[in-house]
Amino acid sequence: MTARTDQEPSALYDIPGPKARKRHRIFSVLAVLVILVVHGCVLYLLFDTEQFTTVKWRPFAYTGIQELLLRGLGNTLKAFAYASVLSLVLGGVLAVGRLSEHRPVRWVATVIVEFFRAMPVLVMIFFVFVALQVHALPALVTGLTLYNGSVLAEVFRSGVNSVDKGQREAAYALGMRKTQVMVHVLAPQALRAMLPAIISQLVVALKDTSLGYLITYEEFLHAGKLIASNLDYDLPFIPVVMVISPIYIGMCMLLSWFAQWVSRRQRRNPKAEAAAVTRPEPGGLLPGER
Repeated sequence: MTARTDQEPSALYDIPGPKARKRHRIFSVLAVLVILVVHGCVLYLLFDTEQFTTVKWRPFAYTGIQELLLRGLGNTLKAFAYASVLSLVLGGVLAVGRLSEHRPVRWVATVIVEFFRAMPVLVMIFFVFVALQVHALPALVTGLTLYNGSVLAEVFRSGVNSVDKGQREAAYALGMRKTQVMVHVLAPQALRAMLPAIISQLVVALKDTSLGYLITYEEFLHAGKLIASNLDYDLPFIPVVMVISPIYIGMCMLLSWFAQWVSRRQRRNPKAEAAAVTRPEPGGLLPGER
């Protein structure tokens, strides 16, 4: 007799047997021990270098430093807001071009998307800031918009193409024009599928706003660097990083959590009440039947 397992078979991997499950448990325990050792070493080094003493944390109680951090955080959120909105707009325009039936329009949109997707974000930011001689905020927003807008264009195009072709054909059969089909039929259904990917790309844009400190934009990381450079004790960057990092991580985790929440909701089947169907009963013959 073969032993039954509670796990369902999968086409992606083989169901682990008793020995494999035992190895997995051992590897899991070893991994947890390694992580605990690493965390212990980090804490030991922090305490050994006296990073938790009052002298090193007292400056963060000053009103001036708090205002500087809040101003930097506000500038980060401002750059993110501009870049996210413009990226969505640019991504929509390029996606429409990629889906166009006119070959020249489609080629131009494809070249733009592929070019800016391949360019490093920092290179685009520096080029706009140095070559075009613009202020730091427009240079940062432009670099983020060009890169993230190109990525979002592919997200939008893939989302529209993922809608069942029958939806498009049925809409055309009803006499709808292409614009009406896109706006009223394809886009609403595609939005549900691509919303998690959109939010995930916005997380990337939020993290990339930290590149602004390289062009002297007074964002959150730049504020932390300015604070650390004015502290008069050893290793001043460590307390600053310990203050700034959780805030950055918290903002990114908030957006990531929202993306996961949206993804879970999209995977659920819509709630619908089953329509009552009467049991077929013998009736009269159809016309023409004997």
